Formats: sequence, C-alpha cells, structure tokens
Amino acid sequence: MDRAPKVKVMCRLYGLLANEPTKVECTLVHAQNALLHQSRSDLRGHTHSDGWGIGCYANSKPTCERRATAAHEDLWFSATAERTYSQAVVAHVRRATVGNPSLENSHPFVYGCWTFAHNGTLANFKLHEHQLAEEISSSLLGCRHGSTDSELIFLWLLSLFENEGISLRAANADASRSIEIVSSALSQLESWSAEITSEKMNKLNFVLTNGEFLLATRWNHTLYYTERIGVHDCEICGIPHIQHARDHEYRACVVASEPISDEPWKLVPNHSILLADSKVRPCIYPAD
Repeated sequence: MDRAPKVKVMCRLYGLLANEPTKVECTLVHAQNALLHQSRSDLRGHTHSDGWGIGCYANSKPTCERRATAAHEDLWFSATAERTYSQAVVAHVRRATVGNPSLENSHPFVYGCWTFAHNGTLANFKLHEHQLAEEISSSLLGCRHGSTDSELIFLWLLSLFENEGISLRAANADASRSIEIVSSALSQLESWSAEITSEKMNKLNFVLTNGEFLLATRWNHTLYYTERIGVHDCEICGIPHIQHARDHEYRACVVASEPISDEPWKLVPNHSILLADSKVRPCIYPAD
C-alpha cells in the first residue's frame, strides 16, 4: 500500500467539485473529522490554528472569506460554512511554516477565476524566492500581499498559464493542458531544490480550481478523495445537501488532506495529480 512519508504536518485542505450547488456545512463543521475539528487536532494530533479560509463560486466568480484566527475558536468559520452553497469549494486551515499568521498569509488565494490552497512547504524557500519572482509577470507579482511560499507559487503557476495562453479571467481553460503545466511546474520546483540539497523534502499538495474543473496534487503529504454519485441523505444531518434537478445524475468529487467522514475515501498516489473535470469524473495522472 502507498504510504505517505512521515514528515512534519503543515495545514489541512479541502476541495469540492460538483455538478450541482452543494451545501458543505456538515463536511466543514459537523462531520466526524470535519475541517473545524482538524484545526484543533488532526489525525496525528497536530493543531492548525494559524488561520482559515473558505472559497467558493457564484455565477462563475470566486469569492473567499479568510481569517488569521483558529477555525475552532472563530464562530465566523461555522457561519461561513453554513452559508456556503456552491458547485466548487476550496477550504483550508493553516499551520504556519513560511510567513507569520496573518490575513494576508491565510489560504485560499484568489486571482481572476482561479482559487488555490497549499498544504506543505517549498524547501529552502528563501533561496528560491527571488528565482520564482523573476519568472512572474509584473502585473501578477504586484498582486502579492503576503510572505508565504504558497502565494508566490500560485502567482508563478498563473504566470505559466498566462504564458501558454490560458485565461486567468474566463473559466475556459483546457484541463489537459493545465495538468501538463502543473506537472512540469512540480518537476521544476523539485529540480531547483535538488540543485541546493537533497536533504530537505518539498511538500507540494495543491488544490487549484477555476470553478469548472479541479486539480489536486499529492506531493509528499497525504491526500484522499471520495466520489459521490446520486443523491443520498447526509450521514451527519440526515438530509441531502443539494436541491436536486431530477433530469440528470448528481456527481461530486471531494479531496482532503485526510478522510473527513465515514464515506469510502481513497488515497491518491504520491507524485500524482487528480483531475475532476467538468463532468466530475475524477482521474489520476502521474506528475513526474
């Protein structure tokens, strides 16, 4: 069985893509291992209390609520989760490694139609920071507000997309081409790190979405997914979380750093990318 290496835990993340708007309150707040509970203590006993964020889409446009407080101590986390009803959601609880706990350093990060969250750390970030910044367009680099490796990697990925003609504003990107770019980016980050030392391991679990499809990378941290097909009563509250249109089959894909509920969760292979496409059919691709 594929097992994640025993490394320092950094952050917990969550992503959902569905073909109908879905309420996520139970998953984020009330489930057996909801993100709220993980902010207090994850399955390894680590706290993630250095900030939180919940991003979602309405009319193809992303919105995001972020705080620098611990989710389990902030009633606004539960209130935000309660009103989040969307086809695409990205949520995050932070355990700070690069950059102090602050609003600017809290995930997810949003630009144009894209939303991004990161679980992990780029090894030797201070040695790579200038190198990354040099490859980012001035317009994107000017949108950097915090000091994390995560935000800079996000802006760098967007620059790579822009260089390949992928729109940062309209949600019409080619999913296959996006996978190629992200896979190449992961290899480049590994190559840069290897030039300095092989003793420190990159941890690069990303969730990236434009509201139409969702990419999730597993790179030296745990990442799980579950697929939901058809309408079922929630195991927590006993009612469905959607207002279902009967003329088509409900589908959803959920990714998370660790299993959240008693649903059947599968471990994503290390060094791979999961794609949930516009038809919400998850596929896994090697990333190296």
